[in-house]
Parts: sequence; C-alpha cells; structure tokens
Amino acid sequence: MTEKLLYRIALTQIPGVGGVTARRLISWCGSVEAVFHEKHSALMKIPGVGNHIAGAVRRREIFGRAEKEIRFMERHDIRAVFYLDNDYPVRLKECDDGPLLLYVKGSADLNHPRVVALIGTRSMTAYGQSKCGELVQGMKPLGVMVVSGLAYGVDACAHKAALQNGIPTTAVLGHGLDRVYPHLHQGLASKMLGSGGALVTDFISGTRPDRENFPKRNRIIAGLCDAIVVVEAAVSGGALITANIANTYNRDVFALPGKVTDTYSQGCNKLIKINKAHLIENVADLQYIMNWEPGTNNRNPRQASLFVSLTAEEKELVEFFKSHPEAGLDQIVAGVPYNLSKTTSILLNLEFKGVIKPLPGKKFRLCGHL
Repeated sequence: MTEKLLYRIALTQIPGVGGVTARRLISWCGSVEAVFHEKHSALMKIPGVGNHIAGAVRRREIFGRAEKEIRFMERHDIRAVFYLDNDYPVRLKECDDGPLLLYVKGSADLNHPRVVALIGTRSMTAYGQSKCGELVQGMKPLGVMVVSGLAYGVDACAHKAALQNGIPTTAVLGHGLDRVYPHLHQGLASKMLGSGGALVTDFISGTRPDRENFPKRNRIIAGLCDAIVVVEAAVSGGALITANIANTYNRDVFALPGKVTDTYSQGCNKLIKINKAHLIENVADLQYIMNWEPGTNNRNPRQASLFVSLTAEEKELVEFFKSHPEAGLDQIVAGVPYNLSKTTSILLNLEFKGVIKPLPGKKFRLCGHL
C-alpha cells in the first residue's frame, strides 16, 4: 500500500498535471504505476500531454516529495483517498473536476447518506448567526453531516452549531493539513475531530492558505454535498462562487432571504431572484425540496440516475460495454463510431462519472451498478 500511495502522490506532483490530465494518463497507461514506466514517446501520443509533461514524469524529486508526504501522514494519522478507491466520495465522482486524491484527518464518512454544506460571509450579522444555528439544529432529525470551510463567520457558526447538536461536521481546507487556518480555529478543529468529524483537503502539506487555493477548496465543498445553504453573502465573493459551482454539479442550492438593503443578504437575494437557489426560511423547506423524511436517513443513490446525466455519445459507449463488460481501447474504438481521440475523451467522462473503471493494459470495465 505504501508503494501504491507513493506513486499516487507522485502523480499529483507532476508539474502541469491536474485531475483531468492525470486521469487521462492513467486511462491510457493502465495504472498509476504504469504512467511512470511508460516511454517518453508513448506519453507524447496521449492527448493533452506534451513534451513538458512527458519529461516531468521522469523527475526524481517528485518521488522524494511523495516520500516526505507519506512520513508526514504516518506521524499525524492522515489517510489518503484516491479517486479509484471504494471509499472515495461517490458525489465527487460525479464531478468532472473532482480531485484525484484527498487527504483526510478524522473519522467522518465522506459518503454519509445525507450531506449539507452551510456557507457564507466571514462578516455575518446577528440575524445570520441566529438563523444559521436554527437551521443546523433543525437538521438533526434528518441525520445529516454538516460541511463547511472552517473560515470565520458562517463557516465557524455552522461547525459550532453542529457540535452543539451532536451532528458530525467536516471542514474542507484550502491548504495542507500541517496547519489550521485561521489559527484561532485550532480548538474548533480539534473538537470536530473528537466528535466524529474530519478535516479534508486536496493540498499537500506545506501548502499555504493562499488566495488562489480557496476557489479550488470551494469546488470540493460543492461536490461533497447533496445540498448547499447560503446563509449570508454579499453580491460577490466565495459563497456565490461555491453556489455557482454547485449549480453546475446539479446540486440543490438554498439561500436565506434578507432585507434588500442589507449588504450580506444581497447575494442570497440575488441567487433567489435569478433562480439559482431555492428560498429557505426553515428546515421544512430543505426537507420538502430534498424529499428527506426525518429518521430514515436514506439517500437515493445518485448512481441509480446516472443515465439522466449521460450524453448521447456516453450512452452509446455504455451500450457497447453492456455487450462487452470488459474491453481494450482498440476493441472499443473498433466498436463505436468515433475516432481514437473522441473515444478516449468519452471514456474519460464516463470514468469521472463512475460508470466505467480503467484496468491495466488500456482496458476498461463497466461498473457493477449498471
């Protein structure tokens, strides 16, 4: 497992390689390990992989950094969850830009049956604080896990309210797990970990909480959840970015309305006005829209509705796999009306959605739930 993890972390450290390119490399080469053993000339033939990336795969310092990270993880009881692992969040598998690898500290189930994120301004008002606490308290009978970003304002309020009501709560961070930001929330983070929660990030240790990291963090918050509640927000900022990302992920977005003259209600009102969020006054609104019954703690598996989100081209490949549950890339190209580049692009999208699984030797298999 340590050797496998070494390769996985190393893959995330190749300069110029993000989640999409990394998945493409794995699909073409057959496994993470095979990426690093593939010839430079073969790597160059992969769409989106040029000479720079093909050369970067050979850098020895990539593995040195990965070894350092594994030692850090062992010292601090951190686990890594790879996108091909069974315990990788199924909701994130639905997202085209879902992270390749997550670092997790804590015992929270990232596949909790019901997950709600509460987000908003760092400068929340007394009204926002009151309503945030009220909403979280009302969620307890629904058996949810509360997710936020551990920032000042709405984030901290949501985490604290969850702890007060015995609700598991997880924070998604915009930096490595060698620190807690803001520093004043170290105690809050410790309480979360001690109460069945978790700290989650896709950033390697040593990564600072720089401004550009937080939009990346926000996409994970949006992807981890079934529903997003914007408690208070101005007309621009991170909360609205997260809400917009959630919309692209087909998540249900809710916004708490407020006075049109209140700065930190204007963002919520805007989301409602342009039909990007449901108006929420209390938990009954969330319960109604999500069709959640108290105490049942059942979540309709999104996997069952995957065909709803498949394109016509993706459906055509799925039909091919129904006749050929396991097939090589050459066989697939021969059996569908698309060229190699187009076929690999469709395969990549199906892999993102958890419909197929790549196998060694450039083979693919239809997942068992279809």
